[in-house]
Amino acid sequence: MSDGTEMVRSDQVQVPAGAEQTKPTPVFTPAVDIYETENELVLLADLPGVSPENLKINLEDNLLTLEGEVDAPTPQGEWLLQEYGSGRYWRQFTLGEAIEREQIQANLKNGELRLVLPKAMEVRPHRIEVKAS
Repeated sequence: MSDGTEMVRSDQVQVPAGAEQTKPTPVFTPAVDIYETENELVLLADLPGVSPENLKINLEDNLLTLEGEVDAPTPQGEWLLQEYGSGRYWRQFTLGEAIEREQIQANLKNGELRLVLPKAMEVRPHRIEVKAS
């Protein structure tokens, strides 16, 4: 179904050159699923612990960047075991040209980001009605 709406995964291990960190925190790569329908691409990303206030989604040129911060919970008592870490989530994708940028929708619920990227009208399949003469 791809016709200019493809999404390309950028390097998912390293923080990009020029993206200096101000805190020595780990950078996590969120798990992502992407599927395509006739009218849109849908990206689902796992971002546990990230609140909408701590999530940034940027689209500059054709580069889509997801960046979120999460802090470890503060205990009510003394830590006996602490496996939930604090840090940053970071992931980048290169988008095709055929995305309606003004129509992109993002929803974060229960640690899952749902990003809907509508296809431009000119790349959507069109059904042509045939009339009998």
